[in-house]
Amino acid sequence: MYRVALLAFPGVRAFDIAVITEVWGGGRALDGTAAFDLRRVAADPTPIPLRGGLALTPDRTLRWIDRADLVLVPGVEEPSAPAPPPALDALRRAHAAGTPVAALCAGAFVLAAAGLLDGRRAVTHWNLADRLSREHPEVRVEPDALFVEDSGIWTSAGVAAGIDLCLHLLRTTHGAEAAAHTARSMVTAPFRTGTQAQFIRRPTPAADRDADALAAVRERALRQLAEPLTVADLAGWAGMSPRTFTRHFTATTGTTPVRWLLEQRVAAAQGLLERTDLPMPEVARRAGFGSEVTMRQHFASHLAVSPRDYRAAFGSAPGRPPQTGGSSPMAR
Repeated sequence: MYRVALLAFPGVRAFDIAVITEVWGGGRALDGTAAFDLRRVAADPTPIPLRGGLALTPDRTLRWIDRADLVLVPGVEEPSAPAPPPALDALRRAHAAGTPVAALCAGAFVLAAAGLLDGRRAVTHWNLADRLSREHPEVRVEPDALFVEDSGIWTSAGVAAGIDLCLHLLRTTHGAEAAAHTARSMVTAPFRTGTQAQFIRRPTPAADRDADALAAVRERALRQLAEPLTVADLAGWAGMSPRTFTRHFTATTGTTPVRWLLEQRVAAAQGLLERTDLPMPEVARRAGFGSEVTMRQHFASHLAVSPRDYRAAFGSAPGRPPQTGGSSPMAR
């Protein structure tokens, strides 16, 4: 089983605990067995009060982190409040052992206090980014990313971006289909493209109209991914020039039309590799890559793994043994 440690101490946010529990607390492998072993670890076994009259009861001590395959730090209510030294020591120990460590939202301040973000890229809620830079000038704060990774340490932006990060970690260790299944159960998108810059300012009514038009374009593109779509094609569907369309698309989604199309094609290919035994050229054609060589190049740049290795790790077509997670080419 894939062991996940949720680090808890006074001041952690109930919402982030709920996100972690929703993604990692009840997952099932394809054979129906439990895929994850989520434990709430803390220095003190007594219940931890949370905002809103809630409480969290730890079920393991900090030593359990030494056995974990992943350590998750929820966001904190007050970013500058000191975290317990034993918790910081446990985080340092986990990272030194090569265990991936991830923090949601203001949990980045906890990783920074542990010294794990020194000289590394990190992100937090856009409203806290300047504060993180001031209080921890050694951290290379990204101003608007949804989540980033640097040397096995993950951080995410605020609130919903914590869901994005958890689903991404699930995707990289257990495959796109597992992440999509969990996302469906949560009634959320398997992944969002773009950056948190799109959420900083309130859109104008005109921007809302553009967003609606572009949503229809994206839906149509997803239905026609196998076709050799261009930016000019998408712009024509929206009734815009390619230049105007690219500007509005980037402002709405935080990413360019070309990069968005590539990400959708990679995701489509992942699903086909997991669910079917289609030959590689056919997978490439249906995902819109045109050739297996092109698909292989984009898998290398986006996932750092070949399509064949991806299928070997996550394939579950008839005749293949169920994949239960754990160690995989994507997790190393």
